[in-house]
Amino acid sequence: MTRPTHLRIHQFAGLQPGPRLLVTSAVHGNEVHGTKAMAEIARQLDAGQLTLRRGTLTFVPIVNPLAHQLDRREGDRNLNRNLRPPVIAQDFEDRIARVLCPLIAQHDGILDLHSFQSAGQAFAMIGPRNNTGELEPFAQEATESALAGRLGVSRIVEGWLSTYALGLQRRQQRQSDGSRRAQLISDPHYGVGTTEYMRSTGGWAITLECGQHLDPNGPEVARLAILRTLVFLGMLDDAAVEPHRPAQPPEVLQLYDVIDREDMGDSFEHAWASFDAIKRGQQIGTRASGEAVLAPSEGRIVFPNVKSQPGTEWFYLARPSDRVLG
Repeated sequence: MTRPTHLRIHQFAGLQPGPRLLVTSAVHGNEVHGTKAMAEIARQLDAGQLTLRRGTLTFVPIVNPLAHQLDRREGDRNLNRNLRPPVIAQDFEDRIARVLCPLIAQHDGILDLHSFQSAGQAFAMIGPRNNTGELEPFAQEATESALAGRLGVSRIVEGWLSTYALGLQRRQQRQSDGSRRAQLISDPHYGVGTTEYMRSTGGWAITLECGQHLDPNGPEVARLAILRTLVFLGMLDDAAVEPHRPAQPPEVLQLYDVIDREDMGDSFEHAWASFDAIKRGQQIGTRASGEAVLAPSEGRIVFPNVKSQPGTEWFYLARPSDRVLG
């Protein structure tokens, strides 16, 4: 197998100045709803069926070509957890970061398109409230909130990086075997991916989880989200896509904890789907030791992953948020 040696980037430069939007997909190689959607929108732009009014639209349909070639989530490692320009490249994902990080910094915002393993409906993930703290200082809350409410999903999730920080504290207390993998998952930078890196440059960012990996509706969810983002930014005419008018406001949830798998013998109580309701004290799973894993409070389970490796995220916990969308 020959390893990929380049990233394929498509750019449409409007003849009038305007926003600079970056759209990415296959950051995890087997998540390709956005890849298919970008191909269709590029075709429509080339055919004159869509007209870019202003600004710059950049597509990176396959961000991790090695993982995509292997038809799996990662190449050498998870690109979307330790994203930063490397001093010395140690793996394939470091080499991607050398190109991807400067590209992100050249744009005003990013729409990052993903999918997930378990069953469930599409949802969006947004950044923190405006703040000047050390973890993730931010001043684009209004833009992210307003855009997320227009993408066509009924559920929006916040609290990603702060939840990771909590999980990282626990992970650093465990004994490390000194491997590259152990160093990465206990790195204080762990949890920073495409959207977090964009926010660190002053931009806004939305992650759209377009559904389960094989959901046949996923590419259309991604396509409509791209078009609605372009309309929201004034880069396409309003007539380019039917606007999203939800019957009721999207549900907003706050991630508050992440639970790692400790052993391959750890097992779920049953086949959970993202956003299944859980009650306080309900058994979620069982450790290899026989210890029951219980829900600490009422809420939802998010991203339950039967394929997670020991020392990495097994599932997340979420509860209702008081955030008001624009």
